[in-house]
Amino acid sequence: MPNIKSAKKRVLVTEKKTARNKAIKSEVKSEIKKFLALVQSGDKAAATAKFPTTCSVIDTAVSKGVLKKNTAANKKSGLAKKLNAMA
Repeated sequence: MPNIKSAKKRVLVTEKKTARNKAIKSEVKSEIKKFLALVQSGDKAAATAKFPTTCSVIDTAVSKGVLKKNTAANKKSGLAKKLNAMA
């Protein structure tokens, strides 16, 4: 445990940010899993309806600084390919 006041504060801030980032990453993963489950089940209408919300959650993670822009674009591209391959 640090002795200096500023170091103690850094520990607290880091813990808070880590928890926030973990929650956002978990939300992104959950949304992707839900979308992929719909794709796997073959329900094109439901998957099409779920796609914008999944992309929105990914974009939110980018705006919060949890994911990088290219990573998000890569994830969204892969999901779109799976959706389009359902036809």
